Amino acid sequence: MFGISAMDLMWLSFISMGSMAIAAVLIYVARYVIKIRVISFVVSLFAWGLLFLAFILMIPVLGGS
Repeated sequence: MFGISAMDLMWLSFISMGSMAIAAVLIYVARYVIKIRVISFVVSLFAWGLLFLAFILMIPVLGGS
């Protein structure tokens, strides 16, 4: 559908899964470890950005298979 090779789709899926795992760890750290609200908010915002990136990267992976 997108004209991407199978190996590139594999790497995209690895990057997407890795960013989801990092986002999960960052959300945990922001909620339970960091006590300063401003830093916690920034870390959470970065984690949500990673989740959005993972979602965008999964679209060609699922559409290209």
